[in-house]
Amino acid sequence: MKTTARRPLFERLRQGLEEGISHARGELTLRTVKVPEEPPEIDAKTLAALRDRAAMSQAVFARMLNVSTRTLQSWEQGLRQPSDASRRLIQIFSSDPAVLCRSAGLPEIQLDGVEIEERPTGRRRIVVKAVRQQKPQVS
Repeated sequence: MKTTARRPLFERLRQGLEEGISHARGELTLRTVKVPEEPPEIDAKTLAALRDRAAMSQAVFARMLNVSTRTLQSWEQGLRQPSDASRRLIQIFSSDPAVLCRSAGLPEIQLDGVEIEERPTGRRRIVVKAVRQQKPQVS
């Protein structure tokens, strides 16, 4: 494996300053990248309500998220928190459950009353709202 010699610090600083000056003059366009937001937070009670709203057992829901049933149980009991990757999957499931169900080979479902709410702190969280059930029509 070939390693390249690193340029001296002064040379790297000089080049960076020259590029900054060129950009300020409009002679150079720098590439900008928008970083995605963190996945929304979810607490134990909300996660259990989300799974219940989806009418999935712990085993099925855990398998869809690619975690063990014990891991899901510890999340729902508030003993542990889902990782950022798991929270992202839960976010996708909350906003478009058909996508995750299709990719996991499950029948597509629709969730009502699940949304992502902005908090005053600027952070977001998943919320499962109570859905009003219609009274059966009596003939």
